[in-house]
Amino acid sequence: MQAIIERYRRSVLQVATPESAGTGFYLGESGLIVASEHVVRDHPEVVIQNRQVSRQLARVVFLDSLHDLALLRPAAPLDLPAAELGPAALPLEGETVLALGLPLGAKFSATQGIVSGARREYHDLLYIQHDATLNPGNSGGPLVNGKGEVVGVNTFDLQPGQDMGFALPVRYLRQTLADYLSGNGAIGARCYSCGNISFEGQNTDEACPHCGAHLLLPNQMEPGGPEGVPYTIEQLLQELNHAPALARLGPNTWQIQEGSARIQISYHEETGLVTGDAHLCTLPAAQLPRLYEYLLTQNYQEECLSFSVKGRDIVLSLLVYDRYLNVETGRRLFQNLFEKADHYDNILVEKFSASWKYADEEE
Repeated sequence: MQAIIERYRRSVLQVATPESAGTGFYLGESGLIVASEHVVRDHPEVVIQNRQVSRQLARVVFLDSLHDLALLRPAAPLDLPAAELGPAALPLEGETVLALGLPLGAKFSATQGIVSGARREYHDLLYIQHDATLNPGNSGGPLVNGKGEVVGVNTFDLQPGQDMGFALPVRYLRQTLADYLSGNGAIGARCYSCGNISFEGQNTDEACPHCGAHLLLPNQMEPGGPEGVPYTIEQLLQELNHAPALARLGPNTWQIQEGSARIQISYHEETGLVTGDAHLCTLPAAQLPRLYEYLLTQNYQEECLSFSVKGRDIVLSLLVYDRYLNVETGRRLFQNLFEKADHYDNILVEKFSASWKYADEEE
């Protein structure tokens, strides 16, 4: 299984919009990425990334709300291994499977389980029931068998982390692919009401030409954007020359790269806190007392910024309440965080032998 995991580590990507985050996987020859429709819904473009693919926009070219599938096309073909689609036949009960994805916005993960029910019917569709752990963010990720073949697309679980997940069998994905490719590259969608396919130019009234039900194609959707405090955060990022659409990791979460430092910005609505956390380096094996003394000293000298250690990560953080945040104050505070993060990580590596936090992701 390890060889399969390593191959799919490169093929599986994170898919994010301002409202949600999920997983996708690359098909190779067609240049398409498979994702879940409910993750990309209402967005003509989404953000994709993994360890090999820098954060970039991908266009939504096909929506299939009936099967909860979406097809994405990046601006240029990706240099990634292609996922291998398995046969249309359902896997057998007791067969070992891997659920692959980027749950909770985390790094790539693989959980192993078995097929506990090969034919579970829900809303007139068959699903594969399995006990490989799923979490929020796994939606759209591949369910892979012991041969490295995609047998399903993970779509939902009864309760996150409760070891009862469901995957849409690959037979439906094969049909969705065939239906999209029949349009010769035109943007399209499947009508949830009648199941028929419409392509651009066929539903000028935003209605299915087959049954009249309301139907929007991806290119008929207006680019969405946040409101309130998240909107303010995106405005200040824009002023600091960071494209907000590429910074989005999901709802109320953004990530940017400033020099060698990576900063994650989060808005916590319940508490009203806006945080900026720069995970700079990992602790060295030696010189810890001297390093801690340096960090504590800098905490007294830095305005609105503080160092902490989380696990083995050295983190430089900014905390500000939403009621004090506007574009001007936010621009000044976050610009200071960005500059100091890029400044301090070099000092920690060069003077205290700390290790670069994301060195392994550049290999």
